Amino acid sequence: MMLTPKVREILSWYESDNPGTKTNLARILMAGKLGGTGRMVILPVDQGFEHGPARSFSANPDAYNPHYLFQLAIDAGLNAYAAPLGPIEAGAATFAGCIPTILKVNSSNSLSTTKDQAITGSVGDALRLGCSAIGFTIYPGSEYQFEMMEELREMAEEAKSVGLAVVVWSYPRGPMLDKVGETSIDIAAYAAHMAALLGAHIIKVKPATRDISLEAAKKVYAASPVEDNAAARFAHIVRACFGGRRLVVFSGGEQRTADALLEEVRAIHAGGGNGSIVGRNAFQRSKPDALKLLADIIAVYQS
Repeated sequence: MMLTPKVREILSWYESDNPGTKTNLARILMAGKLGGTGRMVILPVDQGFEHGPARSFSANPDAYNPHYLFQLAIDAGLNAYAAPLGPIEAGAATFAGCIPTILKVNSSNSLSTTKDQAITGSVGDALRLGCSAIGFTIYPGSEYQFEMMEELREMAEEAKSVGLAVVVWSYPRGPMLDKVGETSIDIAAYAAHMAALLGAHIIKVKPATRDISLEAAKKVYAASPVEDNAAARFAHIVRACFGGRRLVVFSGGEQRTADALLEEVRAIHAGGGNGSIVGRNAFQRSKPDALKLLADIIAVYQS
């Protein structure tokens, strides 16, 4: 695997990491149709845990089968496939070496009344299954946020010690935040920065809106405003990740029209984001429609 200058530059940002971790980061960055560009498109399928099987897969029943999801990511030429323990175990042998995988090691579910996640996988599982990284969710703002951060610190230390990369889903939620606050620009930037502070190699956040949630932040944003357009908001989130020295990808969210999603992807690209992590917008479509959408997303990042 001959690394491109861009990937070598990205790897140089992670100054404390061992050769194993850098190799696994390189595997993700060099895979698929965007390999070597520094941009990524990843298929995450943890929604069965989060929302239940029917809400996740009944729109496209083929997606109940984990092999279908592996193959979708491979056929689309994506950089990686992320899923909890069961789905990766279900296709680990058939698809070994075909695409980098990210083991989602904590999960929540729609039956819970708390803003917390259970540990559902381990670093040992990730090694056994040939994964390149672990994925971990934190909820900044939750009443359980500090326990989640401590769990992440322990798992990230273990993962890095054995050469795995760490991907952090940083989703603000909790009693201080309403739905508007969860994606307001100040909170989204804060959540992304927390993930960087906690040692993430790749940071996943939701796209930010123009809203400002914290009273203490309003004066700062008034004095140093972010331009009122989507590309500027994405650039602000990237800047919050150590001035762009950490990889940051943005969630595709709930299923919507292809045009709406592609408009957002163009703004991510213009704002310097490293890519998209697109789940429901891909696997809830028929395979031909999903492949067309993913190809169009990749084309934006190649432009």
